[in-house]
Amino acid sequence: MQPKEEIQYLTQELEKHNHLYYVLDDPQISDYEYDKMLRRLENLEAAYPEFASPLSPTQRVGGEALSQFEKVEHPVPLESLQDVFSSEELTDFDEKIRETFPKVSYSVEPKVDGLSVALEYVNGQFIRGATRGNGVVGEDVTQNLKTIRSIPMQLENAPSRLIVRGEVFMPKDSFDTLNAKREQAGESVFANPRNAAAGSLRQLDPKIAASRKLDILIFNVQLAEGIEFTSHIESLEYLKCLKFKVIPFTRCENLEQVLKTIQNIDEQRYQLSYDIDGAVVKVDNLQDRQILGSTAKFPRWAAAYKYPPEVKSTVVEDITVQVGRTGVLTPKAVVKPVRLAGTTVTNATLHNQDFITEKDIRIGDTVRIRKAGEIIPEILEVEKEKRPEGTIPYRLPDICPVCGAPVVRDPEGAAMRCTGVQCPAKLVRNLAHFVSRDAMDIEGLGIAIVEQLIQEKLVTSPADLYFLQKNQLLPLERMGEQSVDNLLQAIAASKENDLSRLLYAFGIRQVGAKAAKVLAQTFGTLDRLMDASLEELTQVRDIGAITAENMIAWFSDSQSQKMIQRLREAHVNFSCTLSMEDQRFSGKTFVLTGTLEHFTREEATQKIEAFGGKVSGSVSKKTTYVVAGESAGSKLKKAMELNIPILSETEFLQMIKN
Repeated sequence: MQPKEEIQYLTQELEKHNHLYYVLDDPQISDYEYDKMLRRLENLEAAYPEFASPLSPTQRVGGEALSQFEKVEHPVPLESLQDVFSSEELTDFDEKIRETFPKVSYSVEPKVDGLSVALEYVNGQFIRGATRGNGVVGEDVTQNLKTIRSIPMQLENAPSRLIVRGEVFMPKDSFDTLNAKREQAGESVFANPRNAAAGSLRQLDPKIAASRKLDILIFNVQLAEGIEFTSHIESLEYLKCLKFKVIPFTRCENLEQVLKTIQNIDEQRYQLSYDIDGAVVKVDNLQDRQILGSTAKFPRWAAAYKYPPEVKSTVVEDITVQVGRTGVLTPKAVVKPVRLAGTTVTNATLHNQDFITEKDIRIGDTVRIRKAGEIIPEILEVEKEKRPEGTIPYRLPDICPVCGAPVVRDPEGAAMRCTGVQCPAKLVRNLAHFVSRDAMDIEGLGIAIVEQLIQEKLVTSPADLYFLQKNQLLPLERMGEQSVDNLLQAIAASKENDLSRLLYAFGIRQVGAKAAKVLAQTFGTLDRLMDASLEELTQVRDIGAITAENMIAWFSDSQSQKMIQRLREAHVNFSCTLSMEDQRFSGKTFVLTGTLEHFTREEATQKIEAFGGKVSGSVSKKTTYVVAGESAGSKLKKAMELNIPILSETEFLQMIKN
């Protein structure tokens, strides 16, 4: 088979198996076989790029990062729906419809709690996807939508132009996995799958969207040139034939059937793989819809029945405190088990001390509880009339319950944080940060190895890495002799790193890589920096009073001092070898537009920021320069209108070289 034919064959096969797996839930080959075909296609496309298609299955892993999303005007508006909250309101809706159409029938569908998008196809090829926005203008998120494997890239026997509407969502399993990873990395967790889906779809880097495992359900034909449908359900059946993943639907001939279907959906909602917050009732006949029309806000032919959140009473039996990987103390209410939203709830988040104080939550209280966003149990209020005598207001501890180090409140928020540098609860994250690329850059020390080192009690602080022996590492899982030798060499090499890397590796609050470089260049040695007063620190560029106080507190802590002494014994470099950095672009704002020959957008941005400048995604009067590459678009036009200086890539290169 010739390369071109093989590329076409593999593309068709992979898309077929995507449909079987992600839409029909009927996989017919193993993951290994699929991955093997995908790898073969990647290799062929790399060798013969002239035969590669932008709609190839290889593009679903995410392409190049964008600087911003372009605006998209929807040819057919993406309308919102009127909400109804009771059977009485739904009866009123039905009666108004039957005044005009006594024999009306409906389609009833679950209302997926996600993000509405429009997908556009021309001659069967997916060319663009956009968010709903305000219904008339949305944002172009095509590259992120390509990462959703249940969206077909090519359609067979499709109209010349087709626009469909669907709801992007994050499956519950993917949501749980994502939040677990974010918590492990010390990042804030998403409150519910809808927020996670919205945040993922609006990532400028499609690779991030690809990692989030989003999915979609299609629920409407917006436009289909050359095809006439008589009913909504007929159009959904047609979309199924085109291999779209279509929303489940039920045809109902009267209000009684509608109410029964809504009840059935409610009873099954917690068994679904995705979140729903209601059911949508739509007039099925499309000609009837045209006659009924729309108000200024929503169509008269549809309504969204919203399920009320389930609320129950239970008793707070205890309040426990967990220390997260960033050192934040998180209080949790242990409650008497109660069945809520399909699961048995035994605890509820209390967020922070301010939340506890505001609601005056005490051990022994009877509280009303619900699931926030149908996911995280939260306390709504205390039933104070049921409060037993002798209860006392709850206060978070002043010392860390794990390591005994002092606890301080974040000056910029409500979080209470452990200050111990060797706190076991923080150790995985601290070590992972210490060895990361921008810090000590110890290659081969991934999170799995870090966790093994801690589990085997080989390290209790980052300094212990420099005392590891070969015989200690060889028994570890996935650590052969060559791997151990490479790791020990990487650890030894990191001793020579500049002081700026070590300062950043310490993980002191508000001391990022840039601040660490400035501090290292200003003070020269770690010892001199440790002896610096608050006044001396605040005189350093970009170092404010809060950052300076964080540094003094960190260096004064006994755990920090012990770690620094161990690093000194290991002969880790405590001196700065960098010259004062070039700040030629300080105070200047750049906008990049078009395709650059010598840089990616990310590389150009890094160059500008390295010289103290800033990069913006839009042109304004505050813009200093616009760097214009090939095929520059609307940003170049706006720069000319505002008389902003425009640089060619050659001129930009000259500024960097100078």
